[in-house]
Amino acid sequence: MFTAAMIAGGVLGYWLIAGPAFELPLREPGADGTSAEPRGRAAVVLDGTLVTGDGKPSAITESWPGFQGGAQRGVYTGRSKLLRSWNGSQPRELWSVKLGEGHAGPAVRNGRVYVLDYDRENSADVVRCLSLDDGRDIWRYSYPVKVKRNHGMSRTVPAVTDAHVVTLGPKCQVFCLDAMAGEKRWAIDLVGKYGTTVPPWYAGQCPLIDGDRVILAPAGDDVLLMALDIASGEVIWQSPNTLGWSMTHSSVVPMTLDGKATYVYVGSGGVAGFAAEDGALLWHTPDWKINIAAIPSPVVIDDRRIFLSGGYDAGCMMIELRRDERAQPGAPPYEVKQVFRLDAKTFGSTQQTPILYRDHLFGVRPNGEVVCLDLAGNVAWSSSTKHKFGLGPYLVADGLLFVLDDAGRLVLAEASPTGWRLLAEAEVLAGPDAWGPMALVGGRLLLRDLTVLKCLEVGFSAE
Repeated sequence: MFTAAMIAGGVLGYWLIAGPAFELPLREPGADGTSAEPRGRAAVVLDGTLVTGDGKPSAITESWPGFQGGAQRGVYTGRSKLLRSWNGSQPRELWSVKLGEGHAGPAVRNGRVYVLDYDRENSADVVRCLSLDDGRDIWRYSYPVKVKRNHGMSRTVPAVTDAHVVTLGPKCQVFCLDAMAGEKRWAIDLVGKYGTTVPPWYAGQCPLIDGDRVILAPAGDDVLLMALDIASGEVIWQSPNTLGWSMTHSSVVPMTLDGKATYVYVGSGGVAGFAAEDGALLWHTPDWKINIAAIPSPVVIDDRRIFLSGGYDAGCMMIELRRDERAQPGAPPYEVKQVFRLDAKTFGSTQQTPILYRDHLFGVRPNGEVVCLDLAGNVAWSSSTKHKFGLGPYLVADGLLFVLDDAGRLVLAEASPTGWRLLAEAEVLAGPDAWGPMALVGGRLLLRDLTVLKCLEVGFSAE
């Protein structure tokens, strides 16, 4: 939810900003009258209904094809120039669409907006394809699944290519649809097939598309990580769950290690790396473990270092990978060294994945302040007590930092390692729980609260 990190997923309660204290009340699974998902359940229906609408794709071709964008960094890499201020007013709203309760963020490709929704009236997950121009439905594909309210339902970001869109629903059903027409290509129930335990606040892991493969972490009875052929859904490789980990809300991220492609995943018992070629376990450590909920995804710094952060007093940690010359045959060939660890008061991220930009890390720590860290773990700056945020998302674009708070206030600031400089702010959503990851394409910012998705004009398309 977010896994992207969704996040990709919203998991906590309201932030209180009245007075100098900025406390986060602990939320446990089932706190709003629901119970944690049982390990097993009856067979589910892996088929659905496709309905076409009158929406038309936009001519804008820039893409934000999944969690944290194209490079999974939370940084916009397009050519559009963005406004540095809103002249004391709101960014222009281009359209608004009502959604079911949730925190699922949008992906964008070929003028189409993809979002995973939930239809409570019909008890169904709904994959929606909307026009980037006006928000009208181009198509929607729904399949039956009962999901109770538990701080929202859907909370993952689709992954999309020119030909396919892949989603992971709140109850861990994976669907691959034709990106243009919405027709089903294949589907998998991770609970029924792999023994996956649905996380406490439903699935927050956002699927990863890497070339012609879909990378997922079912973290079930026998399989921890796997690669599937995107066209057919056939298994290419499976990494055995010898660690005995279960699924978290965190997402799998790619990393190059010693010139070779790998994947990094934060599971219930720690963090680990796997070879992209065959899924071989290359390294793991139990030193990074969050007992209640691991949500932010790892941030790959370079070909050796990984930054990890979390909530519930976890703080943050930088690790470094080194080849283990003493490793026994068959053992993971890399060892993990801790570079630094900081407490939550210095820096931690409950829900969103921090952003690496200009050799610094940007994020929101538990007291609500935006923080900029250097790569040695030193705080370069934090926003003033007048500018505090909650569990909302943020992204970097054109040297700017967009930050959304819980209640729907959007702030624009300089994305600079030299200091916090506020440029503009506006109330753009009614709230509550504006937690879903944002997307930016062609000068258009897509953002949501619990029940509404909006498209705002924040710049000028270079197309």
